[in-house]
Amino acid sequence: MKKLITLILSSILGGVIALGAYVFYFQENTSIIEVKQTVERPSIIKTNNNIGNVSNNNLDFTKAAKQTVDAVVHVKNTSVRTVRDPYAEMYYGRGYGAKKYAQVGTGSGVVISSDGYIITNNHVIKGATEIQITLNNKKVYTAKLIGKDAKNDIALVKIEATDLPFMTFANSDNILIGEWVLAVGNPYSLTSTVTAGIISAKGRDLEGNNNMESFIQTDAAVNPGNSGGALVNTRGELIGINTAISSKTGSFIGYSFAVPSNIAKKVVEDLLEYGSVQQAVLGVVGGELNGTISKKLDI
Repeated sequence: MKKLITLILSSILGGVIALGAYVFYFQENTSIIEVKQTVERPSIIKTNNNIGNVSNNNLDFTKAAKQTVDAVVHVKNTSVRTVRDPYAEMYYGRGYGAKKYAQVGTGSGVVISSDGYIITNNHVIKGATEIQITLNNKKVYTAKLIGKDAKNDIALVKIEATDLPFMTFANSDNILIGEWVLAVGNPYSLTSTVTAGIISAKGRDLEGNNNMESFIQTDAAVNPGNSGGALVNTRGELIGINTAISSKTGSFIGYSFAVPSNIAKKVVEDLLEYGSVQQAVLGVVGGELNGTISKKLDI
């Protein structure tokens, strides 16, 4: 009987303890983790949206593109060469077996006057028996070669037309490294193509080229067919004539080069006035001042 009473009392005591623990832990924790929905105000962080000295207008290329595409033309160079078959001449006599083949090359050019003077690269029209100019409005003209300068890779041709849109020369000495530029031309015969980039370097000398040492280097995409086209600033002014790319594949890989407008302008003026480019002779030869020469000369 005593064991039964002891068991009952133990059960009652255990229930009281369990109830007390439940009240203490669970009810207290419930009040602690109560979720309140509050809307926090975001902290105010001041930001500066100014981009140095660059204005939005300088990054808008639409105006420059619009006023330049009509002044860039497609140049088609047709040259005819004769190939002789010595075996045919041996059996049938001289003159037999000779065949004529027409070779066609394409490039770009820039209209620099309203009456039809167009500047391009010399290598674009080299050896041409016929030069055909196609304007952006699809009108086609036959051009006359006015003069050329192989040393600076510049040629001047003319078409009989009036009231043509044309470009004005800018002073290429004033261009800055990092300045935005546009390349306008006809790569792969894709007419009126505009690409953008920056001036990467000035006065660049191409390896193995002893003719000119003043190329403007840019990263604007230039491909075969762009030769003779325009390199312009964001105001649509001519600062160079796209001439060459540095590539192992024959296509653009990030480096293109243009003849500065000051050189091109001087060539054009000489061709118009004298028929050839006038160059001064100083009687001295310049060279690069490197570490070896500096040490030798104690400079």
